[in-house]
Amino acid sequence: MKYDVIIVGAGPGGIFSAYELVKGNEKLRVAVFEAGHCLEKRHCPIDGEKVKSCVGCSSCSIMSGFGGAGAFSDGKYNITNDFGGTLYEYVGKKEAIDLMKYVDGINMEYGGEGTKMYSTAGTHFKKLCLQNKLNLLDASVRHLGTDVNFIVLQNLYGALKDKVEFYFDTPVERIELTEDGYRVICREQEYDCTKCIVSVGRSGSKWMERVCRELEIPTRSNRVDIGVRVELPAVIFSHLTDELYESKIVYRTEKFEDNVRTFCMNPYGIVVSENTNGIVTVNGHSYEGADKRTENTNFALLVAKHFSEPFKDSNGYGESIARLSNMLGGGVMVQRFGDLVRGRRSNAKRIQKSMVTPTLSATPGDLSLVLPKRILDGIIEMIYALDKIAPGTANDDTLLYGVEVKFYNMEVELDENLECRYKGMYIIGDGSGVTHSLSHASASGVYVARKILDLFQGIQ
Repeated sequence: MKYDVIIVGAGPGGIFSAYELVKGNEKLRVAVFEAGHCLEKRHCPIDGEKVKSCVGCSSCSIMSGFGGAGAFSDGKYNITNDFGGTLYEYVGKKEAIDLMKYVDGINMEYGGEGTKMYSTAGTHFKKLCLQNKLNLLDASVRHLGTDVNFIVLQNLYGALKDKVEFYFDTPVERIELTEDGYRVICREQEYDCTKCIVSVGRSGSKWMERVCRELEIPTRSNRVDIGVRVELPAVIFSHLTDELYESKIVYRTEKFEDNVRTFCMNPYGIVVSENTNGIVTVNGHSYEGADKRTENTNFALLVAKHFSEPFKDSNGYGESIARLSNMLGGGVMVQRFGDLVRGRRSNAKRIQKSMVTPTLSATPGDLSLVLPKRILDGIIEMIYALDKIAPGTANDDTLLYGVEVKFYNMEVELDENLECRYKGMYIIGDGSGVTHSLSHASASGVYVARKILDLFQGIQ
């Protein structure tokens, strides 16, 4: 089987690569290989009643499949260079923003019209945060919601399915060099291509590391983000979320001068678990439709850990902490903030009496037995700092779920075209270590597709 372009991974990077390629040249033979399911078959068995915790599916529908890990996220597209990755270092700041705006336009065309674009520009919350030693980062944020995001993905797939060959439930085992391109090797068959785009996301970080090792593609150590997911009554943060929706706030701790940041804020949302390489961690979703909203808001508090030589396995460090949480809690663990600061384990009785009704069934426990002291101290400091701009954040009944870990691939050495040392092999999205968000990953897909289209101008 021979293709002009093979894309490994059907997350946002892969989807927008395929979209831009066939839009620019319908004669191109393009195939997309995805380890997970097609969109309509992606379903997590956790229903909160009969199935309350992760059952260890062979392919986690939350993390993989068409749409990638972002398919069941709350569909936030942050248009900014201040966070979400370093794509601008490769393509330029203006080009990066233009690409993200282009992606936003496609999302609007394919079902996202009517959703709101939020912005931190000119907000009085910037001053309020600075007065309390907090830094509110600048961004424009398009919130699709989990429900509308799913519709957009359905429509994009409908537009692509007759122009692109999709291979679902077909994990790629390895990639080899050929005389005129690349060979993508799966369990039962091999496929050749002239150009290869690798877009495997965060969940493919281990696979990406192995491919880089086998092909001797240079990489450098990245980071791992470790923390908790906070859940509290939505009214406590409503003055922020109603105007900004997503507020990226950074706090530098007084004790260690570490940066703690808010991440993935979900107003009126739910807390969910996800399975990455057999490790159960926590995340959050929210919906655009009012009928699916809850009375709670959740967000992550994360501390980024960078490591120096000789240690290189940042993901392994994060995994070890997540495995410890799984060992003690049988999955996700939850603790009241009041219990944490008093140095006692939460139990089912205290959780039940809490003013905050949990949206995820998790095991009451003690996060101090899981998270390193330095990280936990920083999170506690951050909660007290947020309490100054959103009084009630540090209430005893605020729930902390653990652990939340954001794994990043080791940053792959790429040129300004996002090509690795081998011409015609492009590594994009979160699996490259360059992007860390839906908007940046999607933009990187459009960018490399345009580079490839320039090379295939002669094909009619």
